[in-house]
Amino acid sequence: MSKTLNIGDPIPQLTLKDQDGKEVNLSELRGHPVVIYFYPKDDTPGCTTEACSFRDQYEDFENAGAEVIGISADSVSSHKRFATKYRLNFRLLSDKGRKAEKAFGVERNLLGLIGGRVTFVFDAKGHLIKEFNSARNFLAHITESLDALNAIR
Repeated sequence: MSKTLNIGDPIPQLTLKDQDGKEVNLSELRGHPVVIYFYPKDDTPGCTTEACSFRDQYEDFENAGAEVIGISADSVSSHKRFATKYRLNFRLLSDKGRKAEKAFGVERNLLGLIGGRVTFVFDAKGHLIKEFNSARNFLAHITESLDALNAIR
């Protein structure tokens, strides 16, 4: 898969369901900064560490005026269990058909079997200002996102 989004590009126009089954149109998330992070799988060690870190620092994202959204190919019901179990205070979107993964250009790992771990930061106008890709450095996704948000404040 080749890189799809470049700095300055708008949020792709997609509609996905959140952990409560509500439809979320990504292109309608303008008006405030948005951090969209892709992760491989609910309730796995690395993904749990990353999600709980976003949760624990959510106040910092709120202070920057930003919304955080996690996306993986897991089902709505899997997201609901994951969000409930770890008291996640942000939305998780189900990308069952991997259309968001393709629209954002998120590459899969391990012979295409595992979803990528990539974070995208969009400004209030819905334009990409930062992309960060690290499969193993889970916590860097939070610091990189906050640094990008603080740079536009």
